[in-house]
Amino acid sequence: MRFNDAVIGVVLILFALAEIAYTWTFPALYGQQFGPDLFPIVIGIGLLACGAVLVASGLSSRGTVPLVDLGQLAGNRGAWINLILIVAALVFYILASDVLGFIPSSLVILITLFLRFGVGVVPAVALAAVTTFVIQQVFAGLLLVPLPWGILQPIMW
Repeated sequence: MRFNDAVIGVVLILFALAEIAYTWTFPALYGQQFGPDLFPIVIGIGLLACGAVLVASGLSSRGTVPLVDLGQLAGNRGAWINLILIVAALVFYILASDVLGFIPSSLVILITLFLRFGVGVVPAVALAAVTTFVIQQVFAGLLLVPLPWGILQPIMW
C-alpha cells in the first residue's frame, strides 16, 4: 500500500493542528513567559512545515503517482490481516494500558505480532520480554517518563 505524499502531508497537517490546539489546555506557569505548551507548539509548527512540503511534493507528482495505490495489499488476505492486527494492537494498547499496565500490554501485543509474523514461540516470548524491559527502562530510567503500571502497581510499591 502506498500513499501519495499529498495524502500523508494532509494527515500530518491535521495532526499538527490538533496537537497545537490541544496545547491550549495546558496550564500557564506563574511568573514565566513560556510554559509547558512551548515545546509541543514548536514541534507542531515543524510538523505543519513538513506537511506543507509533502503536500507540495505530492501535488507536483500527482500525474504520475496516484493518491492511493493498494499494490500487493489489494488481493492479499494475509496482508489485510496483518494491517488489521497492527491497528488492533494500537487500539488495544490505548484501551488496556491503564488497566493492565505497560508491561502486560506490551507483552501481549509483541508476542501476538511476533507469532503472526512467523517468529517461533520461544524466540517470540524472549524478544517480547527483552523489548518490553528495554522500553520500560528507557522511558522510566533514562527519559523519566512513567509508563502505566496497571495490575503491577501493588508489586511496584
